[in-house]
Amino acid sequence: MTIIESDIVTISAERSKVKAYILNPHHLQNLLPEGKFSDWKSDNSSCSFRIQNAYTIGLELASAPEDEHVVYRSSAGSPFAFTLTAQLAEINGSTEAKLVCSAEMNSFLEMIVKSPLRNLFNHMVSRMTTVSL
Repeated sequence: MTIIESDIVTISAERSKVKAYILNPHHLQNLLPEGKFSDWKSDNSSCSFRIQNAYTIGLELASAPEDEHVVYRSSAGSPFAFTLTAQLAEINGSTEAKLVCSAEMNSFLEMIVKSPLRNLFNHMVSRMTTVSL
């Protein structure tokens, strides 16, 4: 199992607002780096996109609104099985957020994708601090 974690960021919004935003797959598009993905598709429970010069990634919501964390899992068409968990902690009216990816991949693929995925997850949590919640 490969674990890839983003940095921890502080978001100037209550945990419930951040969680509601992330629970909507349509909003994930706003967290991705502009110009680095294409073929975006989303509905109320899933989304998919193609990373520039790479793979198509499919995500489906795996957690319910009452769950502590927001969890997405890979869907059909993804190059490997994974879960992506948004860990959210409320601290004095703000939210500390971190993304954690648990992936099933061989060591060769891990060598290739670990750093780019960590960069992607860092970008996504950084964008959480700037989007309108």
